[in-house]
Amino acid sequence: MGLIVVGLNHKTAPVEIREKLAFNTEASTREALKKLIKLESVGEVVIFSTCNRVEIYIYSEKQSEIADVIKEFLAKFHQIDITDFEKYLYAYTDRDAVMHLFRVASSLDSMIVGEPQITGQVKASYEIALSERTTSLILNHLMNRALFTAKRVRNETRIGENPVSVSYAAVDLIKKVFHELDKKSVLLIGAGEMAELAMKHLISSGIKNIFVTNRTYKKAEELAIKFHGVATLFENLKQEIVSVDIVICSTNAPYYVINKEIIKEIMSQRKYKPLFFIDISVPRNIDPACDEVENVYLYNIDDLQNVVDSNLFERGKEAEKALKIVEEETEKFFQWISSLQSVPVIVSIRTRAEQLRQEEFEKFKNRFKDLSPEVLSSIDYLTQSILNKIMHSPTIALKNNCEDKEILIFAARRLFGLDSDEE
Repeated sequence: MGLIVVGLNHKTAPVEIREKLAFNTEASTREALKKLIKLESVGEVVIFSTCNRVEIYIYSEKQSEIADVIKEFLAKFHQIDITDFEKYLYAYTDRDAVMHLFRVASSLDSMIVGEPQITGQVKASYEIALSERTTSLILNHLMNRALFTAKRVRNETRIGENPVSVSYAAVDLIKKVFHELDKKSVLLIGAGEMAELAMKHLISSGIKNIFVTNRTYKKAEELAIKFHGVATLFENLKQEIVSVDIVICSTNAPYYVINKEIIKEIMSQRKYKPLFFIDISVPRNIDPACDEVENVYLYNIDDLQNVVDSNLFERGKEAEKALKIVEEETEKFFQWISSLQSVPVIVSIRTRAEQLRQEEFEKFKNRFKDLSPEVLSSIDYLTQSILNKIMHSPTIALKNNCEDKEILIFAARRLFGLDSDEE
């Protein structure tokens, strides 16, 4: 067929290698596309580059040469020796290349299976190639089918519904308690990395009222600016908890910052309005006994990890369904490729048949010159209809996919005398 993908990803190459081969900007991607499409062996090309993978998809009539061409190109473009990255590369051709792209676009090959960003990244990469005119019939159809496959996976499976990061799992649990996050407020205690990440997920979910506290007030101010929130004094922690709905705690304190007695007092002042705690500290900073207080929801790092493990298992089951969709769409793509082989034959047969029809019609008109234009028009229409009916079955047979497709095409060329035109 002539399709090949050469690349590396988070499974095959360490980050320091991926960084060196990445096309980090749109400008660098465009520059690379322009250089690649000028190479004699490259017919069509798309570059896909993210933090976790660098892949170059090419359609070429010189498929056997392409892997080496790409290696040399990457080395020259990024000014890195081939021996530094060659062992990390993979190369897939034809059906394996199509399967790989469909898996990538559907997030079945991602570091976090089911993450939604990858489809948009594939689309963006394709649009850049389109604008640079480095794609044509084959890659245009391939990329569109990849995006369609990803859409099917998203709509027909639940692969993206179960969060598989601790921070996102925390937000997912919060959503089960509070339905309108845009009306809720959150307090971040400390400056832990996972707490920050959870905060980012909350903001993307609609949280607007954000407060940050830390033993070092300056650090609280820095984080508050980052989240467009308000810094508060650590000494006022109890009062702040009274007024918020969600508390994310991640400090280095070796003891409980919040205990059950404090929570009882706080909940009394809140009139037992629901209060959600996420304790991502190690060791824990919130006394587990706090969870015994009415309308207090407390989750620690182990609770969240259990949710993640359960969700990973669920995503694994959904991934099996998604893979079947990928296989179906791969087969459909190759049915389309197979149909391309018969198109020239169908066109040639119809052209030859139409030529013969017109020649015979001209002879008929010369023989019966007294016939009116209306009658001749009717006869012309009749012969066209007969021709179309005769051509219908051979056309359908050549378009359909079967095990003997190549034999059928060969026979059609012989039966309709097409090979004689080429001799």
